[in-house]
Amino acid sequence: MGLVTSQKISAYYERFKDISVTFTKEIIQVTGLLTQQIHLKCGNDFWPCVVYAASFESAKVVANVKTGLLGKLQAANNLVSLRFCFRPAGETNAVTFFIAGRVLASAPYGTSADVNMFTIQFSNRPPDDFIEIMGRILDANVNSAKRKDMRIPITADSMRKLNILSSESAVFIERVPRRCILRDLSFSGSKIIMMGVAKFLIDKDASLRVDFNDPREIFTIKGKFIRAEEVEGKKEMVALGIQFDEALVPMGYKIRLNDMLSSTRADFRGASDENNP
Repeated sequence: MGLVTSQKISAYYERFKDISVTFTKEIIQVTGLLTQQIHLKCGNDFWPCVVYAASFESAKVVANVKTGLLGKLQAANNLVSLRFCFRPAGETNAVTFFIAGRVLASAPYGTSADVNMFTIQFSNRPPDDFIEIMGRILDANVNSAKRKDMRIPITADSMRKLNILSSESAVFIERVPRRCILRDLSFSGSKIIMMGVAKFLIDKDASLRVDFNDPREIFTIKGKFIRAEEVEGKKEMVALGIQFDEALVPMGYKIRLNDMLSSTRADFRGASDENNP
């Protein structure tokens, strides 16, 4: 994980402490949650469990109750510790820690008589590692909405800060890859230059590929060409604005842009019009 100051971690905690994150497949992948290493500890015993959702104050987990867990909880006055284990992208070693808490509620999960959903209230503020991992996701979500039209021009400096491999990339039009050059990126879209005729490209669906390094990640983001401009002196080239499908923008991409914007004081001016990516 990157170097995050104690002030930043405290800010994450204060801003997001009561906001719960559901552990979807994408969130599991982005956080590097090692699902096979998650356990609920009660007394001296451990039970495998699945983290359904978590905030800095509580968690919801799913566990099998046909193994004596309910009786153990009753004997322990519902006191437990939840074992988390993460291996974020680019990291060699896993980060493991326990968060102590108390089970506040238990109810059957779905239609199964063997599995319950447990609501755990944490006893104390969770470890900084947990706050950092979850805080980056929450911060990226907030800023991707608040700064969605803020453009990052693709320059040598911004490429270095973003860890973008090259300004040369590819855009898929009707599943056919076409070479392109990145001119800018934002949470909501991108401007690219490619060979083509504007009238044949405008309003077409397109998927833009963006390659990052350290750690290596490749995102293909679906969207649509919504505007086009001529490239001065190059009649065979066209500059195209892509508006991303907001619901399909990968969380990992949001985190990449947000980390860069949060770590620099550069003033990247964004378009005021939502339809001007």
